[in-house]
Amino acid sequence: MNVALGLLTLVAVVCAASALARRLNLSVPLLLVVVGVIGSYLPFIPAIKLDPELVLVGILPPLLYAAAIRTSLVEFRTNLRSIALLSVGYVIFGTVAIGLIVWWVIPEIPLAAAFALGAVVAPPDAVAATTIARRVGLPRRVVSLLEGESLVNDATALVLLRTAIVAIGGSVTVWQVASDIALAAGGGIVIGLIAAWLLLQIRKRVRNVAINTSMSLAAPFVAYIPAEEINASGVLAVVVAGLVIGTKSPAMPGGASRLSQRSNWATVQFLLENSVFLLIGLQVRTIIEATSGDSLGAARIWGTCIVVFVAVLLLRPVWVFPAIYLPRLIPKIRAADPAPPWQLPTIVSWAGMRGVVTLAAVFALPEDVAHRPVLVLAALGVVAGTLVVQGLTLPWLVRALGVHGPDIHADALSQAALMDQATAAGIENLRQHTRPGDSPEVLAMLERRTQERNRAAWERLGRSELADRTPSKRYVQLRLAMLDAERARVLKLRRTGDYAHEVISEVLEMLDVEESMLDSSTEGADIDARTPARPANRRDNDEARLGAGGCEHLRTVGEQSVPQDPECKDCVREGTTPVHLRMCLACGNVGCCDSSAGQHATKHFQQSGHAIMCSAEPRESWRWCYVDELLG
Repeated sequence: MNVALGLLTLVAVVCAASALARRLNLSVPLLLVVVGVIGSYLPFIPAIKLDPELVLVGILPPLLYAAAIRTSLVEFRTNLRSIALLSVGYVIFGTVAIGLIVWWVIPEIPLAAAFALGAVVAPPDAVAATTIARRVGLPRRVVSLLEGESLVNDATALVLLRTAIVAIGGSVTVWQVASDIALAAGGGIVIGLIAAWLLLQIRKRVRNVAINTSMSLAAPFVAYIPAEEINASGVLAVVVAGLVIGTKSPAMPGGASRLSQRSNWATVQFLLENSVFLLIGLQVRTIIEATSGDSLGAARIWGTCIVVFVAVLLLRPVWVFPAIYLPRLIPKIRAADPAPPWQLPTIVSWAGMRGVVTLAAVFALPEDVAHRPVLVLAALGVVAGTLVVQGLTLPWLVRALGVHGPDIHADALSQAALMDQATAAGIENLRQHTRPGDSPEVLAMLERRTQERNRAAWERLGRSELADRTPSKRYVQLRLAMLDAERARVLKLRRTGDYAHEVISEVLEMLDVEESMLDSSTEGADIDARTPARPANRRDNDEARLGAGGCEHLRTVGEQSVPQDPECKDCVREGTTPVHLRMCLACGNVGCCDSSAGQHATKHFQQSGHAIMCSAEPRESWRWCYVDELLG
């Protein structure tokens, strides 16, 4: 009963704190840690000791798998060099540097134990960094880089930790370290590929939703356990399996299975990643009290914790900037991948929050290691310190540097363009497979529904105040109201007992499926939600003019030919790299989009007042009015 009550309380606190953090726009991991710290000092809450085996075997594999199946393998390959330099190079660099610093501050401990602490605090946490990165709206490449780093760095750190623990009990040669790393990496990749192949073969042959979902939930352990049995990296095996399965699954039949797996993994990930931060906070009192009798004394203990924390903060930028810029001194690399502006490495350097892996791994240190409670407290200090200092200041740093996340209008345009191609492929397939006896009404209905879905994507590109007037949005509103009425009638008839329970359940499930499709089609529909509102005294006149025939700027603007090799001269002058190019239709000026560092197209509008720009990218033919915020 105590275990059940504890789990229930854990879930309730996680849900309540997460909801409160989202309502107050706070960092969810940070708030949960604070709640856990407060709880650790409450007399009616028992002392919590995090079992390393529980975290490293029961929690870490599912979390990494959930992140891996959502990670683009294409983007992972694109950023492979940077990911490798951070997830492998930085972890090794941090392990050695912090180990030497700890050994210098506390010479009473073995050097191998100091290196073990370095391996423990070296890897940034996957959940903390990307949660905050997405919340503050970082560029996609930064988020992809942080996600890719966090998928692999735990494997590097755990291999180094295992080697350091072995060295505590005896001597270890450089050859042994190199062979351990090679076995961990090679074995992990091979086991991950085998596990992915096996699970995909089952996925091809089994269509049952419940079986497929169950196999998906078991997938991280199918990869992790065999890899660990041969002393390979189970973490790397999970990541490889997740990347491969996440890439291959969408091409397989069984949309219902994918929806079920997506929903279940979202729930599992939410509970696990938030519970671990609460558990971190709940251990604070126990960890601090364990150091009370240490012979080093309070001043030296806390001084060590501060030194380690400051070293963690400073060593990351020392590695990140050279790792990003030095490879680009090679002309071939620089031509293929130009150097990013200095603001992006600055943010990557500061997005180094540590989390549960750090705290779980430090408990793996042998009990007889000299001053072990101090090493555990130092790891806790790094986790708490980075969550507070970096977690709270990262949003401010992003705003201060003027870095912006993805352009929501460009995203909406890309979605509409992608839907155009998908719609064309679907209609072409329909016409190829049409039989002479097929009903014209059925064919017309299929084509109309496909085109309506495509038009709905383009309608989302307009201003948010006109969103409710679009045909697709009005269709959704009316259909949801109809579904409510249909469900109410079915539930009323259920009470009469005239219909079998199975029949009632099947009808309700059909209604739920259609409602979920409508809900997903409206997600992100209001793409201008974060766009600054225009002056209220202009809105009524604008709506009347637009409703009478569209944007007058788009109607009256002339045509301009896009240069054959357009370039943003401001980007060239400032040394920045544009993401997409836009051209002013009034004067022909070419500027970069809002996803670029300079945002020169928008700046040109603000300086010149020229309202209409068009895309200067190949195979794109669209125009945008800055004044009315409409696409043409």
